[in-house]
Amino acid sequence: MSDDALSSIPAARWGGVSSAELALAVGGFGIGTGEFAIMGLLPQVADDLSVSVPYAGHVISAYAIGVVVGAPLIAVLAARFSRHNVLIALMSLFALGNLASAAAGSFGLLMAARFLAGLPHGAYFGVAALVAAGMAAPHQRARAIGRVMMGLTVATLVGTPLAAWFGQALGWRAAFAIVGAISVLTVVLTWFHVPKDRANPAATPLKELGALGKTQVWLTLGICAIGCGGMFAVFSYITPALTDVAGLSLGSVPIMLSVFGAGMILGNIVGSRLADWSLLPAIGIALVFNLVAYVLFYFTMTTPWMAVINVLLIGGGFAVVPGIQTRLMDVAGEAQTLAAALSHSAFNLANALGAWLGGLSIAAGYGWTSTGLVGAMMSVAGIGIFLSSVFLDRSTSARVALR
Repeated sequence: MSDDALSSIPAARWGGVSSAELALAVGGFGIGTGEFAIMGLLPQVADDLSVSVPYAGHVISAYAIGVVVGAPLIAVLAARFSRHNVLIALMSLFALGNLASAAAGSFGLLMAARFLAGLPHGAYFGVAALVAAGMAAPHQRARAIGRVMMGLTVATLVGTPLAAWFGQALGWRAAFAIVGAISVLTVVLTWFHVPKDRANPAATPLKELGALGKTQVWLTLGICAIGCGGMFAVFSYITPALTDVAGLSLGSVPIMLSVFGAGMILGNIVGSRLADWSLLPAIGIALVFNLVAYVLFYFTMTTPWMAVINVLLIGGGFAVVPGIQTRLMDVAGEAQTLAAALSHSAFNLANALGAWLGGLSIAAGYGWTSTGLVGAMMSVAGIGIFLSSVFLDRSTSARVALR
């Protein structure tokens, strides 16, 4: 049977979710588990490899830098290939990076393995978002993207706490081995359930790079890279904040990671629906929400019950992601693959910046909750970039109306 025939067969659906979306979401689940589990295992990694906790946080930055490098590079090179085959190749590379992480014998090797695992991250989510949006009605694109991203958010509710539990019980290497197994499962599901498509010979690296000449693309990426960094500034060091400031036990950390995951799921659902309702207001609302959450974290993290509320609210900041992903597709023109991938490159630049700036604040002696102020400042900067994007949109529309 030809690729065209296969692509014309509608995927099976369960409760509004297609089998293709489910397969893609499993990949997001694996990526989310691998990305966030390490944040709950930093003390174990630091102890096993004889480095400090802030220094161990560099493995988070190494992964994020891999995403930043890999997303645009892979998106440009893979634009003319079948998206079905690209997804399989990307998830295979992700599996290799996580299995290498599990086997790393030194901190340097772990850094290299996390960088390798990060390379396919952004391109995978970018191509997966394009596939999901292409199967949805125009007014439901953000919700289709949100369903694929649901795998990432469910990972923080289920996958990350389980990986953290296994990591505490069996060693941190077990967490990465589990992620590698999930990645292999995703390859199988993608092969059977994501519709096959033909390569696009008209797509060229030069066309994809055209997105980089658009001011609104850069502004949207800036909103993500700066405005979303606060989540990682706070969450990268959430374990010592919970134990040393809020007074919780180390055994309660997996439960708190589940609370963070619940916040991300709620944020993803609300954010995707708001984005389908009105895209730019949805992004603005999410950015202001994040600012409030980080300020609350700084001032109210001293009791266990407030710690639960703070972690839930910080997870809810994920509401900005479906809107940014959809916005990039709208402003990118023909360079859809690169733009879709770059949103995750920017998100992981936020990861690297947030983890680094949060670590600097802690190392300077300002305390574990000082990461909340770092996050608040990054949110204010993101709001400023967002307002610049809105102003440019209105100015452009006014000039067009006068012609």
